[in-house]
Amino acid sequence: MTVHDLFAGRASFDPAAAPVEITGLEYDSRRLRAGDLFFAFPGEHADGHQFIPAALEAGAAAVVSERPAPADFGARWIQVPHGRRALARVALSFYGRPDRRLVLIGVTGTNGKTTTVFLMDSVLEAAGFLTARFGTVEHKVGRRRIPAINTTPESLDLVRMLDELCKQGGSHATFEVSSHALALGRVHGFDFHTAVFTNLSLDHLDFHKDMEEYGRHKRALLEGAGGRTPSFAVVNHDDATGREWLASLDSPVLSYGADAGADVRAHDIDVRLDGMSFDVSTPNGAIGVRSALSGAFNVSNVLAAIATGICLNIELETIAAGIAACHAVPGRFERIDEGQPFVVILDYAHTDAALRNLIESARALLARSGDPGKIITMFGCGGDRDRGKRPLMGEIAARLSDRVILTSDNPRSEDPLDIINDILVGLRRVDVEHDSEPDREKAISLALSTASSGDIVLLAGKGHERRQTIGKRSIEFDDREVARRVLHQLGHGESSAVH
Repeated sequence: MTVHDLFAGRASFDPAAAPVEITGLEYDSRRLRAGDLFFAFPGEHADGHQFIPAALEAGAAAVVSERPAPADFGARWIQVPHGRRALARVALSFYGRPDRRLVLIGVTGTNGKTTTVFLMDSVLEAAGFLTARFGTVEHKVGRRRIPAINTTPESLDLVRMLDELCKQGGSHATFEVSSHALALGRVHGFDFHTAVFTNLSLDHLDFHKDMEEYGRHKRALLEGAGGRTPSFAVVNHDDATGREWLASLDSPVLSYGADAGADVRAHDIDVRLDGMSFDVSTPNGAIGVRSALSGAFNVSNVLAAIATGICLNIELETIAAGIAACHAVPGRFERIDEGQPFVVILDYAHTDAALRNLIESARALLARSGDPGKIITMFGCGGDRDRGKRPLMGEIAARLSDRVILTSDNPRSEDPLDIINDILVGLRRVDVEHDSEPDREKAISLALSTASSGDIVLLAGKGHERRQTIGKRSIEFDDREVARRVLHQLGHGESSAVH
């Protein structure tokens, strides 16, 4: 395939120049091979333009950039309006449009993406399909598992994995599509069969200018994100933004929720610590659902998966079987049980809405149990990220919990005490027992050592993450492992007698 084939009508280069055969694509000069097309664009930590000399030395056939060629540049230079969008479109063409050889399902929204994608992938597997799944926890291509660096990988990496799924004989791929991915063009030009919107709440305002811009990027998936308009849109009727968008989308829409106006509606909901059950009315009939997932907020995620399954023409009984087969989602309302007389739940909740959902779900479970227990919430906020949500999360934790322990999340370049002070601005609006312990392991120990029988301890913010970023260091840190170790030290679990 030549440069002219890949960029016809979409780039500025000398049309009289002889066509150059391209043998591969790359945006990382360290992986580039002779004959590859090198895409140079700014990244989060480095600018790809500084690696152009290394790419040329490695044998790059040409350089693609948004910038004009330097005056003294002696190699082929292709100027494009948008580097990442160009990479996405060229990758799709170079690999023979795997997005059109597969059925793509994209899930966007502030909260619930990971769980919805896990549930949807389980439904597809129950229907007998070989699938791919892309998201925050990990990426899966057929039977291969890949560590996740970004929630939504760069377009070239995505296209390569989709092509791999095609070669394995797969048929469906489900994505978490972040607002960053939509803004940066990582899925630009991809053709999605179904686009799912979960909800919109405060997040990522360190990256987006305001909530209007944040919402606009989320909506872009429902409008095609540079590709064809999705065949179906699945929208949360319980979310105010979702209801606002329902009447203005070009795709046929299937809404879900507990509200009476939803197309896929839950009723007779019974949520317990070991799972939940409820009935669902749908345009295709009624269905009873059983799930091993707990937490009232997960009802919405299950409904999103059911509605998506209907858009894919999967039988209701198969959808129900897939929901039941999804036993856990790493770091999402995940229970840590070492035989202690109180409940320990860890969750990725790192926004004010997610923290509210988490604590309210725990409070409902506590009320159901009849135990006079307390809710102990331990959390922190990420450094170098949206500061506006910190006091909001502090106030929510204080109003809904019996005790709050503030600690570090991933402080990055910020002083953990400065982050905690931002949270305290909101927390101190409510009279609640609280402690501040910037060392996360000590904070987990404090939360667990002060819990009594019947209490629920919530370890929020990091969920599935296995590392913590402090300054320029990234250290191993897994809330699950730390919590289990502390519980053993407190005399619970099989390992408690071994020290």
